[in-house]
Amino acid sequence: MKLFETEDLGGKTHPVALEQVADAYRKVKANGGASGVDGVTLEMLEAGKQPLLYKLWNRMASGSYFPREVRGVEIPKSDGSGRLLGIPTVLDRVAQEVAKSVMEPVMEKEFHADSYGYRPNRSAHDAVNQCQLRCYEYRWVIDLDIKGFFDNIDHELMMKVVDHYFSEKWLKLYIQRWLKSPMILADGKVIARSKGTPQGGVISPLLANMFLHVVFDSWLAEHKANIRFGTICFERYADDIIVHCRTEKEAKYLLSRIRERMKACRLELHPDKTKIVYCKQSNRRGKNEVVKFEFLGFDFCPDSVSNDRGNRWLGYVARVSSKAKRYMKQQFERRKIHRATGATLSQIAQEWAPKLRGWIRYFGVFRPSELREVFSALNERLVRWYTNKYKRYRRRMKEARQRLKEDCKNFPNLFVHWQYGYTP
Repeated sequence: MKLFETEDLGGKTHPVALEQVADAYRKVKANGGASGVDGVTLEMLEAGKQPLLYKLWNRMASGSYFPREVRGVEIPKSDGSGRLLGIPTVLDRVAQEVAKSVMEPVMEKEFHADSYGYRPNRSAHDAVNQCQLRCYEYRWVIDLDIKGFFDNIDHELMMKVVDHYFSEKWLKLYIQRWLKSPMILADGKVIARSKGTPQGGVISPLLANMFLHVVFDSWLAEHKANIRFGTICFERYADDIIVHCRTEKEAKYLLSRIRERMKACRLELHPDKTKIVYCKQSNRRGKNEVVKFEFLGFDFCPDSVSNDRGNRWLGYVARVSSKAKRYMKQQFERRKIHRATGATLSQIAQEWAPKLRGWIRYFGVFRPSELREVFSALNERLVRWYTNKYKRYRRRMKEARQRLKEDCKNFPNLFVHWQYGYTP
């Protein structure tokens, strides 16, 4: 397959190959996703994909491709607030995947080793593990929070970043059009966009990484890391950033410079969520009011740990965050498992299996015992399910709890969390 047909473009003005569009469609199809403003789903597109994909290629290769508006969808966050996603149409996602397939290999050679978000062969667990290791070495942390990052990326600066790394005219043309695509909310309201790149697009994570690579990663490595205080380390997952420092003085100085840098790049650090944290341990005598920070759904905080000899001491560890635990328990309450008396226990287990498995695989990597609180709440909901479904257990919580224990013993693989030892 040729990414660029340089000898004969077949009358087209941009070197976009039909094979690229076909490959991009396969990736979009594998990733799934909802429909955009046109209401066309992946299943609907599959039925008549050949002429539609050919038309998309024809337009991309000739410069006449214009994306549709993005569909605004608000999803709840764990803290109770909402996040507005912008969902492009399926064909626009295919077009963005074409651009991504050209840009990503180039940028992977440029990105910093401590940038983890939305990159091949890297995960949030890699970032959390690296952060934990560095908290053992460095005593101070700057927990950075960029206020509304995805919504406030400056389009002019973003295009300067694209121009710096890419000379292809078709890439620049279509990235500009994607950035400026209006958003249509559920109530029909149209929001024009003069800044930001909507979360939900295929190309948005890559553009965001490129922007912060220039604004933060390269700037820190070039101007701050090895001049005044020696090596300064960080982990960045999209706009979640942790910076490690050796002293409080170093942290305060660096935070002031980072704040200036963000302002110069038309971004702002959140005044309440950005903070300096002391990584308190038994062998450290420093003092600071703030000794805990959250990173990618994990709390980093002082906690009791044991060494190889079984001796207990105060270490600085990663564990599932209080916010994440509260969110998971709220899901049990909102879905009212204990009132699903029309379903069997097996049906409840099957319905919840994907969600429980995902939580355990993500949050159970670091200190899995912290999840017992969450799944104890689920088991209590199941006890209440027995009291609501069967008359003989009504007002007999002890007997219902014993019945659940017996079911767990007889069918240990029924619920996913039972398989991992979170039994009643």
